[in-house]
Amino acid sequence: MPEGIRIDGLRKRYGEGDTAVDALKDVNMVVAPGEVVGLIGPSGSGKSTLLKCLGAVIEPSGGRMMLGGETIYDDGWTIPDLRALRRDRIGFVFQAPYLIPFLDVTDNVALLPMLAGRPNREARARALELLGALDVGHRAKAQPSELSGGEQQRVSIARALANQPPVILADEPTAPLDSERALAVMRILNRMAVQYQTAIIVVTHDEKIIPTFRRIYHIRDGRTYEEAGEGRAL
Repeated sequence: MPEGIRIDGLRKRYGEGDTAVDALKDVNMVVAPGEVVGLIGPSGSGKSTLLKCLGAVIEPSGGRMMLGGETIYDDGWTIPDLRALRRDRIGFVFQAPYLIPFLDVTDNVALLPMLAGRPNREARARALELLGALDVGHRAKAQPSELSGGEQQRVSIARALANQPPVILADEPTAPLDSERALAVMRILNRMAVQYQTAIIVVTHDEKIIPTFRRIYHIRDGRTYEEAGEGRAL
């Protein structure tokens, strides 16, 4: 299976000696391009730590991580510029949209490609393409404060896709939404994963969306366990 994300034996230890805490002990995961996988587990199980490691926000203590077929960590970072890695190869979707309030919708989405060096016209064209694909093209000139919660989350998904990253990490993206809007977000993530061949991990406690996953990773006591999901049609 082609790999968008591969994690082998990932470990993360906080502290030293008698006070050391092993947040991740043996994490193994594979997510294919075009696939949306759920990551669930109780509070304190290591979900946030794993997402931060994958997002190159914190450094693991050992193991191996690959994104888009490229090794980014092998008992140490193999990528010299982690900021560029986060900007260009990883898309982030959070529980809150975190849109920049003084930029319109188009510029919120175009900002990352601009920071990556794309010409403004090209970055805005990419933004408009994504906004149209996500059915919020008619809101392209609106300010974030003028959008509904569901529209804001669609714009945040467009922003995550703006640099065509091989990976998107979604942290509780449906938590503030009602059932209808939550399932709409999952439809969008699945459609975008296939369309752009992006590997997507969704961390969630939201019972409304768990039946939508075809594969689920449970994380308990710092270890991952894979199981088949229901994969209900969206």
